[in-house]
Amino acid sequence: MSRPSVEVPAPRSELLDGPGAPVDGAAPPPVPKVVTTKHPGRWVAAAAVGVLLAMAASALITNPAWDWGVVGEYLFAPSVLRAVLFTLQLTGMGIVFGFLLGTVLAIMRLSRNPLLSSVAWGYIALFRSIPLILQLLFWYNLALLYQRISFGVPFGPAFFDIGTMELIGPVTAAVLGLSLHQAAYCGEIVRAGLLSVDPGQREAAAALGIPWARQLFRIILPQAMRSIVPTAGNEIIGLVKGTSVVYIMALPELFYQVQVIYSRNGRVIALLLVATIWYLAITSVLSVAQHYVERHYAKGRA
Repeated sequence: MSRPSVEVPAPRSELLDGPGAPVDGAAPPPVPKVVTTKHPGRWVAAAAVGVLLAMAASALITNPAWDWGVVGEYLFAPSVLRAVLFTLQLTGMGIVFGFLLGTVLAIMRLSRNPLLSSVAWGYIALFRSIPLILQLLFWYNLALLYQRISFGVPFGPAFFDIGTMELIGPVTAAVLGLSLHQAAYCGEIVRAGLLSVDPGQREAAAALGIPWARQLFRIILPQAMRSIVPTAGNEIIGLVKGTSVVYIMALPELFYQVQVIYSRNGRVIALLLVATIWYLAITSVLSVAQHYVERHYAKGRA
């Protein structure tokens, strides 16, 4: 009986023989050279921007009219620091009350009840149409319309009343104006965030029998924050600058305070620079905080 034949694989040197195999003693094929794409336009644009930045820095440093010595003198003055703190307080109260009322308005607009939805829509349309400065003046002069405000049963007897001037002072008028104005924008921001959540999330939560409040605060809002935070951050930064409008009520916020100082010493540009630096510092800190909040709510998302 003949034994079966077994094919032995050819040596590696024989496998390499062929049309594409290197010939002994021949030079290896040249390695292709990688040539990077040139972008001369980028370098020209960068050079032009660099020159402009250098010119701007030179103008700021060398021009004595900027009065940098006076800027340093008043930058941390006690009156300016108190004005910065008051500006932050106005911003904080305006944002807190604005987003609380705005969330209620957003839920009302999404309601299937036509009365609730219409009232929320009308509020947003009205307060977004009236300039903030007019709203502040209206609340500041509310005593011209109603000298006393009563509290009691609607369309019934009043339990007690109080003078409008005592109830709504300049600070209260400023907080009311900022909050009610901001609520109109915050309502649309929250509504857009709620609509960005997949409706299947609500249906699944309802099918599991989860209460409505828990659906909203534990399932819907955490996902909606991804869309709410970027726009809300812009609104907060805008409100920091918008507080300067309350100077018409002679409240000691930052812009009003620097006006008081430069009306006494005549250093207008230097004091305006003081206000500019503080506004830049506040908005920069808020921008950094917004970045980290966005990153927190973006976890698990590409």
